[in-house]
Amino acid sequence: MIGKSTLGRVIRFGLVGVVNTAVYYGLYLLFKLVLPYLAAHVLGFCLAMVGSYFLSCYFTFRTRPTWKKFLLFPLSNATNFVISTVGLYVLVGWFGMNQQVAPLVAAAAAIPLTFVVAQFVLIDRSVEVEVERELKS
Repeated sequence: MIGKSTLGRVIRFGLVGVVNTAVYYGLYLLFKLVLPYLAAHVLGFCLAMVGSYFLSCYFTFRTRPTWKKFLLFPLSNATNFVISTVGLYVLVGWFGMNQQVAPLVAAAAAIPLTFVVAQFVLIDRSVEVEVERELKS
């Protein structure tokens, strides 16, 4: 069963994901005016990830941002990047899906794994264990 704190994180993660996806998608459409769709995807993804890091720290996981976490955060998004990039390529290249719609479908497919990896990178496990001990006593 999912705990109350984890459920809260999942909900906040979803909200941050909506904001991040909107930022990414706006950048993707803007860059697509002058770049091929995959280049627009990569550039939009990287820029949106910076905002996503700070929202994830402050809002989703309620943790203090640090340089170490900032440098590790792209690793947490590697799963998202691989799934969304391969998904975009497959949806557009193999299935002929519209280039404006495909990134949204591909991004949605990456959400569950991205949450798990982001939580692992951003949550300080020693603090988490201490909070759980306090809640049980």
